[in-house]
Amino acid sequence: MGFFCYILECADGTFYTGWTTDPERRVAQHNRGVGARYTKTRRPVKLVYLEEQADKICALKRERAIKALSRKKKMDLLAPE
Repeated sequence: MGFFCYILECADGTFYTGWTTDPERRVAQHNRGVGARYTKTRRPVKLVYLEEQADKICALKRERAIKALSRKKKMDLLAPE
């Protein structure tokens, strides 16, 4: 089973960061309004960043690290290299 950190872009242009074992399922949940309170009123959302992690602990730590980034730093993650 893989673990992933992801960033969603909400309809209002804000970002939401989370972790999951199934990115497609999780994005669908967010778009149905059952993914998170934050995204429920900001639908539709689209997946803009996905990063695989070694295990759940790494995914949780990476999620926290991404959430601590400024908007500009998050946008830098999204930019192609």
